[in-house]
Amino acid sequence: MNKKAIFTCFIAGGLLPAQLVNAQVKAPFSTKNKNVKVIVSDNEAGVKFKNTETLKFTDSPQPGETEVSVFVDPAKSFQTMLGIGGALTDASAETFYKLPKDKQKELLTAYYDKEKGIGYTLARTNIQSCDFSSESYSYIKEGDAALKTFNIGHDRAYRIPFIKAAMAAAGGKLTLFVSPWSPPAFMKDNNSLLHGGKLLPKYYQSWANFYGKFIRAYENEGIPVWGLSVQNEPMASQTWESCKYTAEEERDFVKNFLGPTLQKQGLASKKLIVWDHNRDLLYQRASTILEDPAAAKYIWGIGFHWYETWTGAGQQFDAVRRTHEAFPAKNLIFTEGCIEKFDFNKINDWSLGETYGLAMINDFNGGTVAWTDWNILLDEKGGPNHVGNFCFAPVHADLRNGSLIYTSSYYYLGHFSKYIQSGARRVAAVASRDKLLTTAYLNPNGKLAVIVMNKTDEKIEYSLWIKGKAAKTTSMPHSIATLIVE
Repeated sequence: MNKKAIFTCFIAGGLLPAQLVNAQVKAPFSTKNKNVKVIVSDNEAGVKFKNTETLKFTDSPQPGETEVSVFVDPAKSFQTMLGIGGALTDASAETFYKLPKDKQKELLTAYYDKEKGIGYTLARTNIQSCDFSSESYSYIKEGDAALKTFNIGHDRAYRIPFIKAAMAAAGGKLTLFVSPWSPPAFMKDNNSLLHGGKLLPKYYQSWANFYGKFIRAYENEGIPVWGLSVQNEPMASQTWESCKYTAEEERDFVKNFLGPTLQKQGLASKKLIVWDHNRDLLYQRASTILEDPAAAKYIWGIGFHWYETWTGAGQQFDAVRRTHEAFPAKNLIFTEGCIEKFDFNKINDWSLGETYGLAMINDFNGGTVAWTDWNILLDEKGGPNHVGNFCFAPVHADLRNGSLIYTSSYYYLGHFSKYIQSGARRVAAVASRDKLLTTAYLNPNGKLAVIVMNKTDEKIEYSLWIKGKAAKTTSMPHSIATLIVE
């Protein structure tokens, strides 16, 4: 029986939809006639995104017991990559416009150009002020619960043109989500934008309306908004803009106010993200909210940060894995991370980037679909920041001389964002020794990108092993490499 007859039989029996008759059957990934391009960054001067060698595959039916291997199985696929990027804050925007024009162009190319830069596709920005604003501000006048005075004029000075410039540099499109740090002061029980406090129940509906007002206002400026989170860090009482919700309070606000309001306002397609805080409480938050179907139906995913180390919890990567296992229908997105306590004397420390590499590999292997750094640009003081909460960014502007300083974090982020495309599928990847960390993605263009990170002081020889074929190379001390199989 020929193939057409077989397909006809299946269709007649109701086993296969008719539209699949002419569907293309994608061939499985094969190493045949493929080479491996090795791109490396390490702490040696000048070794950044360096194409160090091109490898050939040879037969290797069974790796030896003492050999070091990175095993990749492209036939076993997992989550799809949404994107990688960073936050476009007031601080980044204000710093950007203090740079010379040529340095502004350089920065945008470095982040958003897919060939000359690291190809960011994802962005986050703040609703009203945050700590990385030069001052606290609101879009409405005090006491205006009806939002009649709503105006984003503050953002037109720096942030809106900055976001538009980033969009243009990215080819006209960025996947942008937005997050509030605090409702207006009068809506809170402490009558302040700062120091935590809670949203007063009588303003739940007014605050829910506020999100829609912001999204519409930005879209009227020509900035599409893909999604939003309910609240930045809802368990933190900070000296800067903050607001606290328990898991039950966030669940009920989404279920009874924000979710229905977005639907009524024609914004149901916006991706709603809950939690937006640290990994350590991720599972508790997700289970409390998502086990309520009336709330879960509005939610696209769960956002998380990495600052749980501040609480003494360590890096809780297992929380990511367990949450993904328990709620596989919902998405996990890393919404913020940075190295805190800025010190200009440490701006060239290679460990800055290694912190990113460790987190990104573990978060992606745990099921995360997108990863968002914090400020893409800060000044030589780690700001501006209106409460002195100065931090590191991947790129700093030294405004004393108009120069840009690229930290190791920029290169580590780039080993993922430059070579893993939006729409790529994560595939099985595991190293035979814990001295190497790895993750791998099969890109829509058919190229396989394998990340291999070495945090040790050792030079480690290993083989990239795929279904009985191996390509040998060496991982240098304190390096990150992207291996492109093409």
